[in-house]
Amino acid sequence: MTPFTEIALLLVLASGVGLLGVLLRQPLIVGFIAVGLLAGPSALDLVHSEAQIELLAELGIAVLLFLVGIKLDVTLIRSLGAVAVVTGLGQVAFTAFFGYLIGLGLGLDHVTSLYVAVALTFSSTIIIVKLLSDKREIEALHGQIALGFLIVQDLVVVLAMIVLSAIGIGAGGGGGTVLTVLAAGVGMLLAVIVFVRYLADPLTARLARTPELLVICSIALAAMFAALGDAVGLGKEVGGLMAGIALASTPFRETISARLVPLRDFLLLFFFIALGATLDLSLLGGHLLGAAVLSLFVLIGNPLIVLIIMGALGYRKRTGFLAGLTVAQISEFSLIFVAMGVSLGHVGPDALGLVTMVGIVTIAASTYMITFSHHLYALCEPLLGVFERRGTPREATRSDDRRAPAVDVVILGLGRFGTALGMRLQRRGLSVLGVDFNPQAVRRWQDLGLQAEFGDASDPEYMAGLDLAGTRWIVATIPVHPTGLSHEDIRTTVIQLAQAAGFTGRIAATAHDASETRLILAAGADLVLEPFQDAADQAVDLLCGGGQRQRLPVPPLPGEEPAAG
Repeated sequence: MTPFTEIALLLVLASGVGLLGVLLRQPLIVGFIAVGLLAGPSALDLVHSEAQIELLAELGIAVLLFLVGIKLDVTLIRSLGAVAVVTGLGQVAFTAFFGYLIGLGLGLDHVTSLYVAVALTFSSTIIIVKLLSDKREIEALHGQIALGFLIVQDLVVVLAMIVLSAIGIGAGGGGGTVLTVLAAGVGMLLAVIVFVRYLADPLTARLARTPELLVICSIALAAMFAALGDAVGLGKEVGGLMAGIALASTPFRETISARLVPLRDFLLLFFFIALGATLDLSLLGGHLLGAAVLSLFVLIGNPLIVLIIMGALGYRKRTGFLAGLTVAQISEFSLIFVAMGVSLGHVGPDALGLVTMVGIVTIAASTYMITFSHHLYALCEPLLGVFERRGTPREATRSDDRRAPAVDVVILGLGRFGTALGMRLQRRGLSVLGVDFNPQAVRRWQDLGLQAEFGDASDPEYMAGLDLAGTRWIVATIPVHPTGLSHEDIRTTVIQLAQAAGFTGRIAATAHDASETRLILAAGADLVLEPFQDAADQAVDLLCGGGQRQRLPVPPLPGEEPAAG
């Protein structure tokens, strides 16, 4: 079988396994690991062109770490303040310390226990961002906090790989070799600084005129730095990171990142195929107990420490719980980190097999935990009171002595449609209160002169505390994400919570198709708003009547450019 035929078969296998993973609501990483195990010598034994696959795998790692480097946004940590740094470092320290003790308890030697413990500290940025984006929670408070401590974890990844490379150098040569490599590393860092200061912006601006050339040059930079890092002993991983950091300050970093993500996913397939080819499934049976213990530690311990730290910092138990669920898995970096240890001779292949099993279990389980996070919170909420400080000073919660005055209309969800409604209702002389779980949306409303407060409409405690006396309408314009539980749609939850709170006014909610309309009406709504249909009907009336209407400008959402004119 030729290498081309072999790779073609691997791609077909990956497509089939990937489709099955999508049907099971699993991220591609789980499917890729499964492909590697199936293609390995213990199963289908499809991998024979080791050199070609290893080359693609190494290029995939370089591109992956290049994208990590280009995304390192330290300003986000600064904007979130202490919570991102304290929670990120606290989770890393907790997981590493207790993971090391658990490793020793499982009979692993000190070095292997240390490698496994550090590997358990990394969470998958790719998976978390994808799931939170799908749920439209990336801009919610817990989503922003999660992004902050994920960046802290990324910085720990950088330091861990640099230290690992230095240890590998020290083990393989004398002090002179270490000094030589450190000098080369400083030289590479200075080259990055010079590149960022004088070349990055003008070069990328010129390349951006031809987008294809921008992508090719970005890949070239990643490969060149990875090769240089490997040549001086720092490793391809550190070189790829430095290449990404070199372009992180340019205005085109998002464009570069978006265009390279498909290539990253394609090449990472071969990393996991190469990984699976080195694992003997028959030997993994001895790791079942260890994998089960470590998986439970990651699935329960990581969220728990985040919940404890955020509660101590003054965040509500709901915010801490939702943020904590995002770290209930290990990352693709965990496998790369242990694979580096294997290549340096610090640990054996068994350690890589153990961490791979933990990765499969935690990534698969945490995907469902994050997807159904609100349902999971509802089940655990009675047990979480101990993790919340009185008054929750980090979040604006309502108390009886500073309750918001009663208003005519309460709008839940402050996106474009909710903002347009609020401005027009206020122009009609009605008093309006906006509620959203996105701090940026709340600030935006307040900047517009509208009354708004931070709150989660799906939280029974929050809805019960709203002053709804005299309120005529509650309007739910909350975006809906697919959860697979259509009968527990967040809009129907809001309707039920409002009714349970004794609200006697009328309730309206948005819908986008006939099935949603029937669902909302069945839940007890008095009015269903269909923004697209309503806008089309009004547009037809205007076109047929030849009339004109006055437009009320709506400011851009956070991060958007103002419309011209």
